[in-house]
Amino acid sequence: MLTLLGVLVVVLGFALRFNPLLVVIAAAMTAGLAAGLSPIEVLTVFGKAFRTNRYVSVAWLVLPAVGVLERAGLKEQARATILRLKAASAGRILIAYLALRQLSAALGLTQAAGQAQTVRPLLAPMTEAAAEARAGGALSENSRERVRAMSAATDNVGLFFGEDIFLAIGSILLIVGFLDQSGLTVEPLALSIWAIPSALAAFVVHGARLLLFDRGLVKDEVGE
Repeated sequence: MLTLLGVLVVVLGFALRFNPLLVVIAAAMTAGLAAGLSPIEVLTVFGKAFRTNRYVSVAWLVLPAVGVLERAGLKEQARATILRLKAASAGRILIAYLALRQLSAALGLTQAAGQAQTVRPLLAPMTEAAAEARAGGALSENSRERVRAMSAATDNVGLFFGEDIFLAIGSILLIVGFLDQSGLTVEPLALSIWAIPSALAAFVVHGARLLLFDRGLVKDEVGE
């Protein structure tokens, strides 16, 4: 029970608005000491976890790279590319991205795209440019925020319903472990296969929402 003191440290630290990184480290150290580990052993566990999950440090490389590309005109180039495509629309671009996001997540490439590295610098500017081209002018502030929100939502839907198809994703392994403890043996492949209908249904439902959003967006802008 003493190991639960780590949870108390997290709650108090966040309630007092301390640095999140320091709070997590303090909570881990508290739980480790309460479990009978020495400070050196706790640090060893930290090091092993970091070494085993090296992909966590990829964000420190990706985000600065995205910042440099944005400063070099990544958004402007994305907008210019879309403006040259007459058939492009906000809904069509988001549907294409939804399909790509689901497929990549189903292959385990959950970090290949995301809010910071794809939606903000690429998807949102491209979708805004397509909406402006269809509307025949600059978007209102309300419509611009709606486009950005739908871009972020599309990434979330694609990731959420695509990643469960991948065998080694955390959610699949959690379900398999829980059922195994309950005496039910289920293969990860079986769960992944049953996740495919849900992914297809999500694509159809959200794709329809995107088409309706596209039409409503143009109608609102033309009406104004």
